[in-house]
Amino acid sequence: MNAPIRHAPRLRLHTLGAIVCACVALSANADGLHATSLMHTVLPEIDVVGPNEGTPLGSSDAASQGTIGAPQLNNRTLQRPAEVLEHIPGMVVTQHSGDGKANQYFLRGINLDHGSDFATTVNGVPVNLPTHAHGHGYTDLNFLIPELVQRVDYRKGPYAAGDGDFASAGSANVVYRTRIAQPFTDFTLGPHGYQRGVAAGSTDVGEALHLLAAVEGLNNNGPWRTPQGLRQRNALLTLSSGTTAEGSSISLSAFNAHWTSTDQVPQRLLDAGSLQGQAFGRFDTLDPSDGAHTSRTSVSGEWHQRDDRGATQLRWYALQYDLDLYSNFTYQTASNGSGNSDQFAQRDQRQVLGGTLFRSWVVDGLGHGFAVNTVGLQLRQDRIRASLFNTTQRTVTATVRDDDVTQTLTGLYAQNDTPWTSWLRTVAGLRVDQWQAQVRTRLTTDSGFGSHSHQLSPKLSVVLGPWARTELFINSGVGFHSNDARGTGPSASSTAMPASGLTRSRGDEIGLRSQVSEALQTSVALWRLRFDAELTYVGDAGTTEAGRPSQRQGVEWSNHWAPSSRFGLDANLAWTRPRYSDASPEGGFIPNAVQRVGHVSAAWRQIGPWSASMTWRYIGPAALLADNSMRSQANISSNLRLTRHVSLNTDVSLDVLNVWNRTNNDIQYAYSSQLAGEAAPVLDRHVHPAVPRTWRLNTRVRF
Repeated sequence: MNAPIRHAPRLRLHTLGAIVCACVALSANADGLHATSLMHTVLPEIDVVGPNEGTPLGSSDAASQGTIGAPQLNNRTLQRPAEVLEHIPGMVVTQHSGDGKANQYFLRGINLDHGSDFATTVNGVPVNLPTHAHGHGYTDLNFLIPELVQRVDYRKGPYAAGDGDFASAGSANVVYRTRIAQPFTDFTLGPHGYQRGVAAGSTDVGEALHLLAAVEGLNNNGPWRTPQGLRQRNALLTLSSGTTAEGSSISLSAFNAHWTSTDQVPQRLLDAGSLQGQAFGRFDTLDPSDGAHTSRTSVSGEWHQRDDRGATQLRWYALQYDLDLYSNFTYQTASNGSGNSDQFAQRDQRQVLGGTLFRSWVVDGLGHGFAVNTVGLQLRQDRIRASLFNTTQRTVTATVRDDDVTQTLTGLYAQNDTPWTSWLRTVAGLRVDQWQAQVRTRLTTDSGFGSHSHQLSPKLSVVLGPWARTELFINSGVGFHSNDARGTGPSASSTAMPASGLTRSRGDEIGLRSQVSEALQTSVALWRLRFDAELTYVGDAGTTEAGRPSQRQGVEWSNHWAPSSRFGLDANLAWTRPRYSDASPEGGFIPNAVQRVGHVSAAWRQIGPWSASMTWRYIGPAALLADNSMRSQANISSNLRLTRHVSLNTDVSLDVLNVWNRTNNDIQYAYSSQLAGEAAPVLDRHVHPAVPRTWRLNTRVRF
């Protein structure tokens, strides 16, 4: 029982070096790809050519739907790869542990934890991991290479028939390029041992094929007293052929990372400034053995065919994933003088197979123009070994649970998009999902249990206009999130009823989008989202259980102003009222449900040899307990990017994170923990600090 957990094999450095050399040697080719809609319908292609187009009128089914192009993504400084999602109005991406771990996500008053109610895909391949050893829906985007992102298509709310599991708050599909105009290398240096290198290139292979290759290496110790020693290696190969009318591609992705993490610490310790006579500050850790190792390898493919009368697309994917994660959030509550800590290890090993097939076809409309019908099939199976251990300094002292899980989710959907008149269009959809799981524990001879659940989800969107360059949207739909399979049967915690495999959500929205002038676009959305049960992660049991029902309602206001080709301004504000919808003496506030979010981004381009951008983010306070007796503090941060175009093929950029050096917290929780010398656990605020003012210097060379 004292054997350390073994790590998966690591990607070797000499292999990375060889791929880097290959990337630099690739010849340049023009990027002729067009951006196409995420919607599973036949729509005109939209060529994303500038940084400030916004979302054109007539291109979406909701005021809260949109597309973010590569120029917009390049305008902002990114501390983490997953921050590409912060371009989605109202989305917040933070971290409560080491930088190699999946981020914390917040949207529409929902603490999405590591991704529980927001569906994320990269080139159509799902990133969310159900029945995960650490958190259901775990969404680790650290394998993302931002320089390769062509666009991000996003939707909020459960209004689209093509969106299934985890898409109650919304969904995003990150689309990679298959061609780049010129091979390039990026090298970035910063304090605390920050080093990042990226190399990418693409070339024709014969007459019909095109190859794109990219590699990334990242080292970072961070500002922590115990260096996190993040070592991240990443590679991508994509082979594509054909055109936007008919073509195919296949991609191979490999990612590997390990790190030591500084997790959140109690506020009472920071206020005291010392622990047992030793100084203790914001960047210290209570357990320097916390950390993790993870790897992700996938192969995926896509085939499509489009013409004036219809479109067919097939996507498939296979994924191998591993995570060994060591955490200690309560420190010594179970020690009782034994010397053991509260550290625990979570191991997730899985293989995933899945795919999506849809067919859209044009029919004569009953009123005005042509209608589009779409049918689609989605299939995914996860074979998982999820384990939970008690550990001390990464040495196993007890096995809490060790389960084999096989779960399958099948979704069938149909959608009709009909323009009835020049000012009225409806999008009606229906999807049926069937969830099945088999859970078997390795700790007993019990044969385990099986669970199954199904969900019927109707959807409807009404689009009115445009009148006076303004569209009105009315949206309603039923969605769902799956639950951890281990919590759906008799092996779940004895203190709670088993959860259903699928939990229903219901969303409604009224919004408008207006092209006020050629330079200014604005959109407003009033929305409501209800869950039959919130997800509750139970760490001691290693599972996720259904919690109390809830309702959230709010308003979002997004503005995009581009008075010239050299200046652009985006301003997004979101307000939410999150509450439990049942009566309970615990209180009606939903812990960690952020109520106010603001993003402002300004970009100046090509003022002589210079370009610059400035971003400002506001995260308002939130209840940390259901009775609202403890609240988080607001977080205000600003980032700056200054770029000098040294020559035709060389750029040098300076990024400054947390420009004003504010003492921010990336995350704040309220729970009980026990420090050395304390007689009993203490309810307290626990915080994970954001980085202090930090600079990073980047050089990009194109070949």
